[in-house]
Amino acid sequence: MIEAMYRCEICGEETQHPIRWFVINCGDSQLKIIRWSKEAADAPGARHYCGESHAQVYISRWFQTFCG
Repeated sequence: MIEAMYRCEICGEETQHPIRWFVINCGDSQLKIIRWSKEAADAPGARHYCGESHAQVYISRWFQTFCG
C-alpha cells in the first residue's frame, strides 16, 4: 500500500509521516484548525502545515484578506 504524501502549504516540505502538523479548513467566513489526523488531512479542501508557525502564517494571511 502506498501512503499519501502531504505537502506544507507554506514551505513545500513533503512527508508521508507528518509529526506535529496541522490541518486547516477554511471558507469565506470560517476557519477551522485541526490537530493532525489522516481523516482530517484527506478531507476535501484540507490544507496542510508542517508546524504551528506555518499554520500561523496562513491564519494571519486569512485574517488580512478577510478583514482587509
